[in-house]
Amino acid sequence: MYGETLSRRSFLNAGTSTLLTASTIRARSSKPANVVLIVCDDLGYGDLGSYGSSIATPNLDQMAQEGVQFRQFYAANNVCSPSRAGLLTGCYPTRVGVPNVLWPTDTTGLSLSQPTIAETLKPAGYATMCVGKWHVGSQPQFLPTSRGFDHYYGIPYSSDMAPSILMQDTTVIESPVQLDTLTQRYTQQAVNFIGKNSANPFFLYVAHNLPHLPLAASTSFLGSSGRGMYADVVQEIDWSAGQILQALQANGVDGNTLVMFTSDHGPWYQGSSGRLRGRKWSTYEGGVRVPFIARFPGWIPAASNLSRNVIPQSGGGWPGRISDAMATAMDLLPTIAHLAGTNLPANLDGIDIGPILSGRADSLERDVFLYFNGWELQCARYGSWKLHISRGNTDPWCPAPAGGAYNLPLPQPELYNMDTDPDESYDTAPLHPDIVANIAARVQSKLPTFPANVMNAWTSTMGCSVQSTAVDALPALATPQ
Repeated sequence: MYGETLSRRSFLNAGTSTLLTASTIRARSSKPANVVLIVCDDLGYGDLGSYGSSIATPNLDQMAQEGVQFRQFYAANNVCSPSRAGLLTGCYPTRVGVPNVLWPTDTTGLSLSQPTIAETLKPAGYATMCVGKWHVGSQPQFLPTSRGFDHYYGIPYSSDMAPSILMQDTTVIESPVQLDTLTQRYTQQAVNFIGKNSANPFFLYVAHNLPHLPLAASTSFLGSSGRGMYADVVQEIDWSAGQILQALQANGVDGNTLVMFTSDHGPWYQGSSGRLRGRKWSTYEGGVRVPFIARFPGWIPAASNLSRNVIPQSGGGWPGRISDAMATAMDLLPTIAHLAGTNLPANLDGIDIGPILSGRADSLERDVFLYFNGWELQCARYGSWKLHISRGNTDPWCPAPAGGAYNLPLPQPELYNMDTDPDESYDTAPLHPDIVANIAARVQSKLPTFPANVMNAWTSTMGCSVQSTAVDALPALATPQ
């Protein structure tokens, strides 16, 4: 496990029984809190030890034991570019110009009018760096160094796209990219950045290109899992997280740093969705529900300091703290901004989940959460309930049928309880028409606030010649004013 692991006693002493607010954290330190955000590509909900995987991930498991892990955390979208657009801006990707996957030849990118996390933190004096996959625009005006990051080291899109290039700031330094050493090099860049900026507040965004295909691991990890290349890759990512956590300790900033770990969406061909239905490209839970672990000694209390939401961990460790609250990647920007004491951008869809992280609240009131597939709305969640309204006419893994792929209204809306039926196996819409109507009304209120392309896609979906009670459930949306 990473570095010199804290003893149980020293950890409990470090985490105080008093649940600290963001302002208390800032008052305790001579500088605002540092933030490290680690994001994987295509890592599934069930791919970490603390989420039930047989893959050995001791560093991330320890991070979960020392902080909190979420059972109901959602990516902003089910594919790469939109998911990252939502994470970086706190807005639905359909609001910020990235509804679909971007390609190297695309000339568009993340809206320049909506600030990123890095741009939000710069006025507070933060040093910023992006290491890894960017994928929200590869033209110069969209690259990280134009979006609030002082430095960039990484691949500007997916590692299976051509041309295969590695960039340092705005300069291509390698082509094609040697993928087997990529995780090692990303880790070294992250560790170096922490060492150089330990005296300043900093934001470090580490976005791994893996375990997205093509899979690659260094010689140190090839065959290490005994479960194939995918598991080897995950174990190397766990090692990387451990090195970053060790660097925080070695530079004396561990106690003033929020570290978060998550994935951009569900798994692709390999990987586990943790018994959830669906995978990447899908608006079923397996496509969008992802692991999320957060650790900040003294602000995020371990389970030992709370009397609720605790489950035992395997392997003899002390209990880990579990949150069943719903949260999304769009919540990270407002949460980080509040912790740093900087101003929030306007028009955010995310909310500050600091009260949940700090243990001051078990859940928070939030608006209906919408699941988009491109411009098309397919599902909506409110409270424990998820309503499926429309769906594509083909499985996202299959070629488009003759006549093309379409988004169609369901013959009947489907309603699932995410607390008791997270694998979406039992449709309860006929039993709860009042809940269907309530969610439909909330969608009706929210959807017209989106760009015209969203409303046009909705009109096209609901105008399809399919006999559908889903259309009847949302009459005002079928004919927007």
